[in-house]
Amino acid sequence: MNFNSKSTLPRYLFIIIPMTLVGLAVIGKAAFEMTARADYWETVRKRLEMQQRVIPAVRGNIYSADGELMVGTLPVYNLRMDFVIKDPNAKAVEKRRKSREALWTAKADSFCMGLHELFPAKSADEYKKLINSHWGGNVRNLLIARNVSYIQYKECMKLPYANAGAIATGFYAEPVRKRQKPYGSMASRMLGTYDALCDSAINGLEFAFDSLLRGVNGRHHLEKVRSAWTDKIDQEPIDGYDIITTLDVGMQDAAEKILNAKLVELDAEIGVVVLMEVKTGDVKALVNLVRTAPGQYREGANYALTALWEPGSTFKTASMMVALEDGVITRNDYIDTGNGQWPMYGRTMKDHNWHRGGYGRISADECLMFSSNVGVSRIIDNAYHDHPEKYVDGLYREGVGVAFDMQISGAAKPNVRRPKKNDPHWYRTTLPWMSIGYETQIPPIYTATFYNAIANNGRMVKPRFVKEIQRNGITHEVFPVEVVKERICKTSTLRDIHAMLERVVNDPKGLGRKAGSKLFKVCGKTGTAQIADREGGYHSGHSRYMVSFAGYYPSENPRYTCLVCIKKAGLPASGGGHAGPVFSELAHYVMAKGVYRETDAACDSTSMPKPSDHVDEILDIAADVPLSSTPDVIGLGARDAVRLLEERGYKVRLLGQGRVVRQDIHPGARVEAGKTITLEMRTPKMP
Repeated sequence: MNFNSKSTLPRYLFIIIPMTLVGLAVIGKAAFEMTARADYWETVRKRLEMQQRVIPAVRGNIYSADGELMVGTLPVYNLRMDFVIKDPNAKAVEKRRKSREALWTAKADSFCMGLHELFPAKSADEYKKLINSHWGGNVRNLLIARNVSYIQYKECMKLPYANAGAIATGFYAEPVRKRQKPYGSMASRMLGTYDALCDSAINGLEFAFDSLLRGVNGRHHLEKVRSAWTDKIDQEPIDGYDIITTLDVGMQDAAEKILNAKLVELDAEIGVVVLMEVKTGDVKALVNLVRTAPGQYREGANYALTALWEPGSTFKTASMMVALEDGVITRNDYIDTGNGQWPMYGRTMKDHNWHRGGYGRISADECLMFSSNVGVSRIIDNAYHDHPEKYVDGLYREGVGVAFDMQISGAAKPNVRRPKKNDPHWYRTTLPWMSIGYETQIPPIYTATFYNAIANNGRMVKPRFVKEIQRNGITHEVFPVEVVKERICKTSTLRDIHAMLERVVNDPKGLGRKAGSKLFKVCGKTGTAQIADREGGYHSGHSRYMVSFAGYYPSENPRYTCLVCIKKAGLPASGGGHAGPVFSELAHYVMAKGVYRETDAACDSTSMPKPSDHVDEILDIAADVPLSSTPDVIGLGARDAVRLLEERGYKVRLLGQGRVVRQDIHPGARVEAGKTITLEMRTPKMP
């Protein structure tokens, strides 16, 4: 069959040409809209897609080593009223306004009475007057109640008027995440402070681990699809990591109460306690109390880490260690201390009992046991006066003066002077006074670390404040024990020092007797130092003293090291008599492993029970369980489990950390509001 091109081609052209023209028109129109009308379409896009907003990540929690929540992000609510009705249809606005006014008129009295019962700070009439004064106005977020708990929020939404819903009433709850400390001010300087308004960590562990705690914020936006607005998640938030500290709540609480009682008794200015675990350097308690009013003390600055104080007689142990290590003295050598006064380069070195005739001729052991200023300073001055750098080198060799980084930012570095050639500030009296703890500034945490090294067979380890990082009960990072010096001195020197420190406490004549125990042996050293007054002098007539005791226990196999420092004005001032009893009482508590106070009793009465965060997920789980029945929370994380139980009116006690493996009230049991349910937590093993 022959192809007739004359009759066929015109037909194809009749179809192709119009289609080509239409295509060119579409392309041209698109190009025009994309260029000339780009601003118009951008305006349309902005109308259909609201600005991207942040979904805040939940800040991680801080736990004690024994699984107690120390700092947490608690979901609370602000209750508000919105008096503005928005609707493009004026008739619809008027209809809703009349309906809302009618509902308010009928339910106002019962609603305000319910508010008063839940939040008695205002009377029912005051609540009613507050709302009536804004009725019909343009206020969109009138505050009714602030920082309302989840249980209070749920009860409030059951009240007449509120139970009609936010659209019908304008009454709504604004969720807010609040940083709280269930144990109040306990260890607050170590834990640190977070300012939610500025979204900024200020100090302590909150600041040091801020990047891990804060997590990563998500983002979302509202997008209009046809006639409805849809919430679009652009990036899911990633909640912050949890910090597991080395603190023990019972030990911390005991340390605070024991120290506070002694400070009140002495009317002292400042008190510090550092309690460390010997093998690991784990800080089990860290107390920094400062007087705010007569008989009243609270956590002040982190003096244990930041204060540069002259250590006083606790430093004599380091001096004696240098002398023993260098072989310039033995335990059996004797030193003449005279009548308790000894002239040294135009000044007089005095022992504490100089007015009673001093100690006379005593052994090296007794120099430490009696804390003889004359004895120790004579040993060091006789051996190192011509070469003081050898003495200072010995201090650094044994770790005294060696600075190291810590997990908490802002810690001060020790100031142990090195003599320089032709140093105009190194006097002939510098060495003897330096040997007994003057002319040297050391933060208390460093003194505790030195004594901990003696207890740890000469192995100096860094103080550890955080053991590990977790998320959802899964370990992310473990912080190992860090060694500063593998050995601070020879084994023979360490053995001698240990025996000398044991005599300080256990010998009937030792000045540290009040730090001891009849149940176990304690090693340690007293310290009493006169400190400069506020004008920088020592002789203004207003003497101030730092009394301290540093030691470890039990002597045979040391487990804990403790340092107690008390700053007070006037005499009497005695490291053994004032700081020693604090050391002893705390040591008895720790060794007995008893309960100084139940951890529930230690909680701040104004704080909420153990908190939780993931509200949306918890509500989804709770939807299938009646509010009158106890839910099964085994397998859930702490946040989800606690929120689910709190919704039903339970108070929750957590034991351990990780995920729930046991609950002491069986699932399905009838709920008794206000009853405490105990959850046993366990960290899942890594695969």
